[in-house]
Amino acid sequence: MDHFLGSNIKHLRKIRNLTQDQFADKMAVKRSLIGSYEEGRAVPKLAVLRSIALYFDVSIDNLVNRDLSLEENTDNLAHTPDIGGKGLRVLTTIVDRDNKEQITLVPVKASAGYTRGYTDPDFIETLPKFNLPLPELQNERTYRAFQIKGDSMEPIPSGAYIICEYLQNWKEIKDGRTYILLTYDDGIVYKRVYMQDNSTLLLKSDNPEYDPYTMPLNTVMEVWKALGYICFSLPEPDDTSLRKLTSMVYKMQDELEKLKKKE
Repeated sequence: MDHFLGSNIKHLRKIRNLTQDQFADKMAVKRSLIGSYEEGRAVPKLAVLRSIALYFDVSIDNLVNRDLSLEENTDNLAHTPDIGGKGLRVLTTIVDRDNKEQITLVPVKASAGYTRGYTDPDFIETLPKFNLPLPELQNERTYRAFQIKGDSMEPIPSGAYIICEYLQNWKEIKDGRTYILLTYDDGIVYKRVYMQDNSTLLLKSDNPEYDPYTMPLNTVMEVWKALGYICFSLPEPDDTSLRKLTSMVYKMQDELEKLKKKE
């Protein structure tokens, strides 16, 4: 790897007025590792390298191959989203004894760790993994299961496991479909996604109590297309929804009667 990496990390850290201790805390690594990176005695793992590039808002290519100390500013070196997946995008997977790729499970309690270690084989190895012998899942595809939390995507309940297919080319995002996004700022999110342009996504919840919001594509690290879900919360038999609908109809009838009387 080019010798500019260490000097660039040191240069950009000083621009931000960060000590090695402070920067190490932000990257969730030991301070001694930051010193090793800057002195060229060690090379960051891919996950750490990606975090450094995102934090300083530069591309990995520029961080490694250009002397950024010669640049007047780094605004024109910002990370641009690799929508087509042609650049550096490495997915760590686990296979069984028969060399068949397994489905890795990311439970809620591992979500924060996955954000930092999604490219680290050692971390991925610690996650639960399983096989689903279902005809809907093809052998040549990569699948992962993410446990969701909260009520923003009801009627899918909190705690459900979303079975997903890895999306290498983000141009294949279909407006209105649901996806799991691994993001630099918000961690793991499950939303209906709309591609606004080549730099911005619009994210919507199925629960109308939550407002839609936009997300810059350069803060997205992985995209997973939702295929289905597994849930261990069985619905109880009741007529709550029917009662609510009946009540709404009666209220509408009352409002119409009031309008007629005013006429």
